[in-house]
Amino acid sequence: MTLSSTKPRPLIAGNWKMNGLAAALDEARAVVADLEIQPAAARVAIFPPATLLSRLSEAVGGSAVLTGAQDCHGKPNGAHTGDISAGMIADAGGSLVICGHSERRTDHGESSEQVARKAEAAIAAGLEPIVCVGETLETREAGDAVAFVVAQVRESLPPSVAGKAFCVAYEPLWAIGTGRTASVDNIIEMHAAIRAELAAIFGEQGKAVPILYGGSVKPENAGEILAAAEVGGALVGGASLKAVDFLAIIRAV
Repeated sequence: MTLSSTKPRPLIAGNWKMNGLAAALDEARAVVADLEIQPAAARVAIFPPATLLSRLSEAVGGSAVLTGAQDCHGKPNGAHTGDISAGMIADAGGSLVICGHSERRTDHGESSEQVARKAEAAIAAGLEPIVCVGETLETREAGDAVAFVVAQVRESLPPSVAGKAFCVAYEPLWAIGTGRTASVDNIIEMHAAIRAELAAIFGEQGKAVPILYGGSVKPENAGEILAAAEVGGALVGGASLKAVDFLAIIRAV
């Protein structure tokens, strides 16, 4: 996916994680129906489990809602049981993919080098990668959060994303699924550091790449978070599973 010449719209991305059976498609249809009545100011994307990607893509087809996958392999094909390739995601109707989510880095030991390979595979397949970065509570309490995250940005983005559409998502690990949210000051500080690194790497493009915030984003706090400097959208977890909650976050842009 080639980068637009205009500044990208904010992105509200709903990550369903390991949740959702066929009945969950009704929630996505409810989001589509609402957005057809009142179009969103932001781009909207839903990332279901792989078992639902094709069906979800069909269910929202022709609407403004995009679909994507929660992960992809760094290679286009091969003997990798249980994995899916970026090409398979595109074939199932997806146009985006999350790379390096904190739960992948933590639960599966993914390194930034592996994340970069996944992002590279996504670009090669014409997908828009969302590359995730974020620190643990221990790293933050040690005062090393900014340096740690900036290094992740540098190590997780392959050169092939230059000139292509991609996002970075900052998600402090201690705020994922815990109900805890980074303070607005924390978010502003980290997004500013990420922006500076993106500009240093990619020049003018780096000044416009959307930087999403992820970590217990809810209808109650979405407005304040999305209004913060350099926040270009949100990576939403649990609140994206119910149309009413997800729509409230979409409308907060």
